[in-house]
Amino acid sequence: MLKTQTLAGLHGNSEATILGGVVDLMHYGNYGVAAIVFVASIIVPIGKFIVIAWLARVAGRPATVEAAHTRLRALEAVEFIGRWSMIDVFVVAILSALVQLGFVATIHPGPAAVSFALSVAFTMLSAQSFDPRLIWRGLPLRDRKDRTAA
Repeated sequence: MLKTQTLAGLHGNSEATILGGVVDLMHYGNYGVAAIVFVASIIVPIGKFIVIAWLARVAGRPATVEAAHTRLRALEAVEFIGRWSMIDVFVVAILSALVQLGFVATIHPGPAAVSFALSVAFTMLSAQSFDPRLIWRGLPLRDRKDRTAA
């Protein structure tokens, strides 16, 4: 949540959330930017939590080769997206550092910004600490006939 104060308190203090910002962007006709913000700041973090929870649940369970490949692709996607997830945190940090115009406008990141940064860091750490060998555990070994043909 960002707290902003504009025009020497003429409009008073206002608080905004990510979802509120998306709604405001749509209200002003910026549908593309609103979609990017919604996907990058809401859908992707929730998706990462769901995928990591699913991987933790199915880790080590027997699976087919196709299911194991699906699990591995999901892990690789979460790891790849995790590198870019800190962009939202950097935008809030840069915005609050640059928009300190004193009597015109000020921006103060609220506790939600810290919570969001921690959730990004924890999902990155959980994806990095996940052992991909658990994905392949439980797969049946190739039988003798397959080994002699290879």
